Amino acid sequence: MTDRPADPILVLLETTPNGELATSTAGLLGAASRIGTPVALVVVAPGRAQALAEQSAAAGAEKVLVVETDATQAELTTPQVDALAAAAGAVGPDAVLIPNSIHGRDIAGRFAARTGAPIAVDAVGVSRDDEGIVAHHSVYGGAYDVDSAATFGPLVVTVRQGAVDARAEARPVVVEALEVSPSGAASAAIESFEAVTEASSRPELRGATRVVSGGRGLGSAEQFALVDELADALGAAVGASRAAVDAGYIPANHQVGQTGVSVSPQLYVALGISGAIQHRAGMQTAKNIVAVNKDPDAPIFEVADFGVVGDVFTVVPQLISALAERKR
Repeated sequence: MTDRPADPILVLLETTPNGELATSTAGLLGAASRIGTPVALVVVAPGRAQALAEQSAAAGAEKVLVVETDATQAELTTPQVDALAAAAGAVGPDAVLIPNSIHGRDIAGRFAARTGAPIAVDAVGVSRDDEGIVAHHSVYGGAYDVDSAATFGPLVVTVRQGAVDARAEARPVVVEALEVSPSGAASAAIESFEAVTEASSRPELRGATRVVSGGRGLGSAEQFALVDELADALGAAVGASRAAVDAGYIPANHQVGQTGVSVSPQLYVALGISGAIQHRAGMQTAKNIVAVNKDPDAPIFEVADFGVVGDVFTVVPQLISALAERKR
């Protein structure tokens, strides 16, 4: 690699099935910019490299390494791990940042095992001290904040989407093609797939800046519509507790929690959610938490920045009306 920066941070940028950069891109490059010089790696199908390189530079990448391969259309994970290993050898990074998605965690684990690198999973932030890179975590359902570091490197860190507010400044587009020799490692293969498009005016739950979630306290699937109404008024994504999902109020892909989606929005509104530890583990790193519950002893109030003790069916319609008035 030419013109290697003095403090490179290698960032694997994830792409969507339709070939666009994932929404985790800005946060990853923002995190990297806080601890060094972001060097992005993009593994794409032929013909998409320049467009994604320009988007990466606009999000703050000092340099963009691109790997064009048809293998991404058929093989799972292995092409990205091969590319990441080649990029790490070329860059000599101080750390490697990867999205904490299902795909990203798989890549991170395989890369760490292949290269013998240390790994820190589901970080909510990164920093640098006199001894190197430090990953910050929210653990045990958000009860503790802990730091992790390694005595050798580079440290591989998967970063929770939405947890990092920092954004890097746009940079001029500097692209470098990276040659990668396929490892031949075993890989699952996609034989066929069917794209399913869900039309929605609401943002995707993972990575949303605002989330409104409902719990068992909504009482029924029909009454859960109150969550949808407030979400639409706020321009928010819709989430739910496991109790609401188990009760059939809403599909499981909306579940927020330890066994669901972890979110770190700017605003999290919890309606009729008691606040079991499993749910709090998936939302406690939100910047502002607002809870409405008729039980004054509900555990959700322990983590809420603003709490309203009251009936959601009385409080929320008033809130929706107030929001509508402000928009007039």
